[in-house]
Amino acid sequence: MTPVFGNLLIRVNASFLILASAGGLITDIAGSFFGRSAEAALLANAPGTGIGFIEAHGLALIIGLTMWRSAYSLNWHAVLAAVHALLGTANLLFWQFFIAADVLIVGYATTAAHWLFVVAHLAVLAGTARPVASSH
Repeated sequence: MTPVFGNLLIRVNASFLILASAGGLITDIAGSFFGRSAEAALLANAPGTGIGFIEAHGLALIIGLTMWRSAYSLNWHAVLAAVHALLGTANLLFWQFFIAADVLIVGYATTAAHWLFVVAHLAVLAGTARPVASSH
């Protein structure tokens, strides 16, 4: 694995996080405060639950911006694998939200992307693992 490819993967990942989270924040704000967007139906009877949506998408945006601006480090692959494992798992555990908001295509696309990034970052880490020297 070359640092050029590793950095490219991180940049593609950062772009995804920035774009997807910005879109999520727009719908979070629209649903939480203005009763608009697909989330409005979810938040109508419990508007305070919007905090979780806004926090998750806001943190994903911060992580994406941080990754875009950071110098390349192999350690970022482990961080990003963990981030996407968390986000992908949350999507699966709360799949009913995608159904209730009638945004299954968003659920399919983002969940697949999260798990593809997990696999890609773990592959980079596996490809750069150094064998431990045995002491016979």
